[in-house]
Amino acid sequence: MIIGIDIGSTITKAVSIEDGKVTRKIKTKALDAVTAATGAFGKIVLENGIKINSVERIEITGAGASKIKDDIFGIPTGRVNEIEAIGIGGMFLSGMNNIIITNIGTGTVIIEAGDKGISHFGGSGVGGGTILGLGKKLLSVAEFYDIMELAKNGKLSQVDLLVGDITDVSLSFLNGESTASNFGKMLDTANHSDIALAIINMVYQVIGVLSVFAARAKNYSRVIVTGNGNKNPIGIKVLTDVSAMYGIEFVYPEYAEYTTAIGAGLSNRK
Repeated sequence: MIIGIDIGSTITKAVSIEDGKVTRKIKTKALDAVTAATGAFGKIVLENGIKINSVERIEITGAGASKIKDDIFGIPTGRVNEIEAIGIGGMFLSGMNNIIITNIGTGTVIIEAGDKGISHFGGSGVGGGTILGLGKKLLSVAEFYDIMELAKNGKLSQVDLLVGDITDVSLSFLNGESTASNFGKMLDTANHSDIALAIINMVYQVIGVLSVFAARAKNYSRVIVTGNGNKNPIGIKVLTDVSAMYGIEFVYPEYAEYTTAIGAGLSNRK
């Protein structure tokens, strides 16, 4: 058995890999990398009744991996480049090769993975961290769930300048409901729900358009969406609209939030 651990900036994830299959998955939070790694390992072992001597090795990746200098609990512990881990995990979960992967976490990274290897195409500092930071400052709400709940009743027309606000005709493939400028209107009547929706809309529009540019640059018709942002229903609706405009399909694999941990665990398969 191999344990793959992704030490993120806020959440750490761990998976167990047996015979090339993902058998268990957990998430945990901790303030430092060492606590996160040991805590995630302990949680997946104790909650699932895994015998420590059945663990062949541990593979760690993510923002905090460099902080782990020694083996964890005496078990051989490898370090996996995060880009490589995302690429391996994205191909495994999607069942596809030669793909663009957009991994949405605190920020966003875009990767090309396939026969020629795994490479970092680009990305953006815009991601889940942007939603949380703006939510805290603009809405006085610090939890992601609460921002999502607010956004459910929001109206973009209260905050965003839409194409229909500036012209009576369509512009290229943009209709009257398309965004001309994020936060470009901001009416006095805009409430917290409207602003919450506008924040999520802006973040996912940026992610979606950057993903489209990456796919087109490499002549792909699909983008695999991984990371925690894969499960955001409002964000997925935004990406669906982007897909309709640009003709690029967004694919959402099951268990995509564990992509990086899975890729780490699979990185050195024999």
